Amino acid sequence: MKNEDHSDYHVPVLLEESVAALRVKENGVYVDCTFGGGGHSRAILKRLGANGKLLAFDQDADARRNLPDDDRIIFVPHNFRHLQRFLKLHKIPAVDGILADLGVSSHQFDEGDRGFSTRYDQSDLDMRMDRRQDTTAQTILSTYPEQKLHKLFEQYGEVTNAKTLARTITEARKISPFRTVSDFKNAVHSIIKGNPNKYFAQVFQALRIEVNDEMGALKEMLQQVPAVLNDEGRIAVITFHSIEDRIVKIFFKNGSFEEEDEYDLYGKEKRPPLKAVTKKPVLPGNDEIKRNPRSRSAKLRVAERRGERGEGRSERGEGRGER
Repeated sequence: MKNEDHSDYHVPVLLEESVAALRVKENGVYVDCTFGGGGHSRAILKRLGANGKLLAFDQDADARRNLPDDDRIIFVPHNFRHLQRFLKLHKIPAVDGILADLGVSSHQFDEGDRGFSTRYDQSDLDMRMDRRQDTTAQTILSTYPEQKLHKLFEQYGEVTNAKTLARTITEARKISPFRTVSDFKNAVHSIIKGNPNKYFAQVFQALRIEVNDEMGALKEMLQQVPAVLNDEGRIAVITFHSIEDRIVKIFFKNGSFEEEDEYDLYGKEKRPPLKAVTKKPVLPGNDEIKRNPRSRSAKLRVAERRGERGEGRSERGEGRGER
């Protein structure tokens, strides 16, 4: 395997903590849902033996250039929402561990023509992780009704004046279409609240999440996990948004996306297919945040597939942040 450094593409967050939590077996089968620069995948491969296997998903075509020369890895150039489909395609009935590092890679932020960053004023309003899809940020800004824009900026960006922003967008697009980042900024500059950089970062985050249906993809993937994990197999998910973290937390707890009582109508304790290993999220330490400020909002949660017998093990004190 080549020992190439792809840290310029993406610095993996909570690398040691997430891979250690998977308890990689030498001859196991694992999935990296978000290959990116390949940092997490390389750490898994180092722990695998000659007969181990790793499936690496990434819908961004640029990620393929980071693939190591290693016949133990199978690259799947699609969204991880198709997890079960591609496991079946490769005749893999179940896996021993799944890792997902959600959000955007450093490479995507730093590539000006992708439209993810507010720094590149002449970039098109794109924001697609998978450039094969049709919907772009420009599509959303040009076609979404005011109420839908309001809700997405409020929910996904926590924009303080989301309603005013939505109204300003719908009025401005009647006069001139938005094509570039600069077009959009200029159209809404008069209603910015607080620090402009922070404000636009929140707005762009909301647009990116909507363009790529990030919450929908996360939910679809999680729903497939109980069926594809071996008994006592583990899933580790790194989130960067409070809504993502809540989705993961509730699913690990209840096996659904709704808050539910721990006991059924007859007073019997419910037994969802997964059992949380980390009672509280594992957070990056101060040293990691200094090295990589983008890790500041990261949260790692880990769950284990319950065995057919017994409760599935929960290791007390595993990872920082657990009580």
